[in-house]
Amino acid sequence: MEQAAISVAGLSKRFGSVIALDRVDFEVRPGAVFGLLGPNGAGKSTAIRILTTILRPSAGHAEVLGRDVVREAAAVRRLIGLAGQYAAVDPNLTGRENLRLIGRLTQLPHARIRPRATALLDRFDLTAAGDRPVRTYSGGMRRRLDVAAALVPEPPVLFLDEPTTGLDPQSRNALWELIRELVDDGTTVLLTTQYLEEADRLAERVVVVDKGRVIVDDTPAALKARLGNTVIELGMGDQERAARALSVIGGRISPAPESEGARLTLASRDGSGMLLEVLHLLDTNALAPRSVAVRESSLDDVFLALTGHRAETGRASDSPTEGDSP
Repeated sequence: MEQAAISVAGLSKRFGSVIALDRVDFEVRPGAVFGLLGPNGAGKSTAIRILTTILRPSAGHAEVLGRDVVREAAAVRRLIGLAGQYAAVDPNLTGRENLRLIGRLTQLPHARIRPRATALLDRFDLTAAGDRPVRTYSGGMRRRLDVAAALVPEPPVLFLDEPTTGLDPQSRNALWELIRELVDDGTTVLLTTQYLEEADRLAERVVVVDKGRVIVDDTPAALKARLGNTVIELGMGDQERAARALSVIGGRISPAPESEGARLTLASRDGSGMLLEVLHLLDTNALAPRSVAVRESSLDDVFLALTGHRAETGRASDSPTEGDSP
């Protein structure tokens, strides 16, 4: 049997009375993108910090390429790259100088440092800006340089903690393409994100976490199939009309519609049939919707159905695990 690139079993972490991770289990196969999804405060960054040896778990076990993250922490650090939520590059150095510095810090052979920095600047489309101070870079350029820095020692396993947060759509798409190229070259990527579209586009498999617990572990396609292939969104105009519409169709449609403000969301494997039935019911009760939208189901729909809230909107952090170290 092929050894897992990352293996996590019963992983738990407490900060005083706060449970940041609660018996988390998952495995990541080599050469794949694995998505760890959840809103702020779900425990994603805590998991990353444990897997990259920054934090010690309170209980459970985790390995990277067969190396225990606690007992063999030094060996694990030689196998991984990490790009955290915030750029770790020095804004007063040039892009090239940053990469060369990382090469020295990671004890890359001296003869390889300059060629490696040049190759990464080229791969991440930063050659033209390579000799400019990083403080002059755009947000997307800084993020690409940060990922490039994590790749200086050519790690077989790369951890990306919310790598596209704050990036514009063009920069996000560019970074997605770079991640695909890395995986094509054999790198294993564990990606944490609040963006459901990101996991849907990149990940072979996803784990959804909420309040420190795994609530589902499956492929993006399988998760979306749980809801049905079609999502119907009905804009009712106001919450009172939405509540009345829900009472009319709630007992007639399975699964029951999700209500959020003035909008009702229905999932179906027979989109056209359900839509006709729902519109007939609402019209009969003088509740014709103000707007109707039909689209393919997304992982955000899955998260809403599983947790009762959307992942992308997030919520205030309920633990010291996301953003600031305890």
